[in-house]
Amino acid sequence: MRGFGRGVAPVLKGLEGLGLDNLGLDNLARGPAHPAPHAPGHAPEDTSGGSFTDGHFACSAGGRDYKLFVPSQPRMPAPLVVMLHGCTQTPEDFAAGTGMNALAERDGVYVVYPGQSRRANGQRCWNWFEPRDQGRESGEAAIIADMTRAIVAEHGLDPARVYIAGLSAGGAAAANIARAYPDLYAAVGVHSGLAAGCARDLTSALMAMRSGAAGAEIAGSSAGSSPTVRVPTIVFHGDEDGTVSARNADLVLAQAGAAGLDGAPEPFAGEGHPYTRTRYRDRSGRVLLEDWRVRGGGHAWSGGSPRGSYTDPRGPDASRAMLDFFARHRLEGRG
Repeated sequence: MRGFGRGVAPVLKGLEGLGLDNLGLDNLARGPAHPAPHAPGHAPEDTSGGSFTDGHFACSAGGRDYKLFVPSQPRMPAPLVVMLHGCTQTPEDFAAGTGMNALAERDGVYVVYPGQSRRANGQRCWNWFEPRDQGRESGEAAIIADMTRAIVAEHGLDPARVYIAGLSAGGAAAANIARAYPDLYAAVGVHSGLAAGCARDLTSALMAMRSGAAGAEIAGSSAGSSPTVRVPTIVFHGDEDGTVSARNADLVLAQAGAAGLDGAPEPFAGEGHPYTRTRYRDRSGRVLLEDWRVRGGGHAWSGGSPRGSYTDPRGPDASRAMLDFFARHRLEGRG
């Protein structure tokens, strides 16, 4: 699957007989600005003054292990961010690479990192392309949503300030889950991912990764989602991403309703990668969408730490930008 430089047919042939459980965004592009990753599962845990503990959650849809970061001085009541790793990654690796725990410690935010199991997917990819895992009250979407509710209840967190974000396969899964549960998540972050419901099988997944899903395929909703509800969305994507076409970022924004908002692009240059941040506002001036396009960026978490896999330390800082964006949004009538 390297960059799809040889087309889809060899990729399909290479995956023939492996089954859908081996599909994912695991061939993460690595250029000079993308340090080689540590072996998944061996990145040092970043407790950053708080605690970082193991947990397991199970419900009627299934179960998953997770890591939970608890800040030493949480807000009262505290927000929760759900972080979905990419293929081949683990919660520990993803936490180390994104540096999210250190920021969450400063902001008093809880962070949960669900872990995909090898039984569910041989490459630990979230099954974002499977219809049964995309919609409300089914599959992985239901597991993550029920896990989120359980952690909010157990720790007395703020139900109006619950957010979800992910990288690559995790970004695509986050888009699916936020769209299926707009009554649970106040905002979503999609880094190098794809629009909700943009694929329904192996073939359409590979095509979407290479060139983006057709507009008609994302105009509707994935099974059980709420297409009329706009979920505030922040998008990060490198314009040299050889694994997931940057056109997918356009489709995430389109699905989130960018056409009905006023977009104002702002270019930035300095140390690290130059980038353009476009903020989309409604008529009242409220920012509902943010689009960060990183010039020269590949398939890696922007501004991440080399202690984790698939990161680009040259920035801009996606973790900081997402927390700042999330802080501006809450569910009305909750909390």
